[in-house]
Amino acid sequence: MLDLRFYHLKLRCSVVIDLKAVPFDPAFIGQINMCLSAVDDHLRHSDDKPTIGLLFCRSRDKMVFEYALRDRKKPIGVAGWATKIVEELPESIKGSLPTVEKIEAEFGGEEDGR
Repeated sequence: MLDLRFYHLKLRCSVVIDLKAVPFDPAFIGQINMCLSAVDDHLRHSDDKPTIGLLFCRSRDKMVFEYALRDRKKPIGVAGWATKIVEELPESIKGSLPTVEKIEAEFGGEEDGR
C-alpha cells in the first residue's frame, strides 16, 4: 500500500509516497490516510511534525480530489504523472529502448504462463 517513505530533515517529518498507475480514485485518500496514521503512531518521534502524504496517480480530476480531501486534517497532496521520458530522449538512444508495447507483451506473456 505504501510505496516510499522518506524523512525530511528541515521539516522534521516523514513523507510517505503512494504511486498509482491508474486514475485517481477517492478511495485512495482513505488508504494513504491510514498509512499516515500508522507512520505517526509507530515511527514518529515525539519531536517530529505530522507525516506528510503524497499521492501520485496516472491522472486526476481536480473537482473529485478536492471533494475527497475536504475536511481532512492530515497533510495530503495529490498529483498526476505521465511517462514522457521516452519521447524526450535523443534519437540515438530511442532505438535501444524497448517500446511500451514490447514491455506489455513481455509482462502479458508471463501471466499467460509462457
